[in-house]
Amino acid sequence: MHQAQTIAADYLAAWNQRHAPARREQVARLFGPEASYADPLMRGAGIDGIDAMIGAAQQQFDGHRFELRGTPDGHHDVVRFGWTLVAPGGAAVAHGLDIATVTPDGRLAGVIGFFDQV
Repeated sequence: MHQAQTIAADYLAAWNQRHAPARREQVARLFGPEASYADPLMRGAGIDGIDAMIGAAQQQFDGHRFELRGTPDGHHDVVRFGWTLVAPGGAAVAHGLDIATVTPDGRLAGVIGFFDQV
């Protein structure tokens, strides 16, 4: 899927956006209205639910940021990409893999997250 890099970069940018109104706007652009997210620690559904979930994660990991790990790829309507959660001092504190389904209009329908190392 030729859009895998863009989708992954936009997705991580939303997770890294600390300004709540800007983050909400990014989430609304990136996710479809019925989208869902689930990983071993949290779940969210819809634009408001996913935005609130990201905001809660940011509070829990204050000052941390997500970085793309490896090269995103995909086929048909599925994209997968690795990420690293980086602490303010630069240490990697977690690695994972997200698998996203994409709607025909290019927005995310759902994301399932997996932790490789925490």
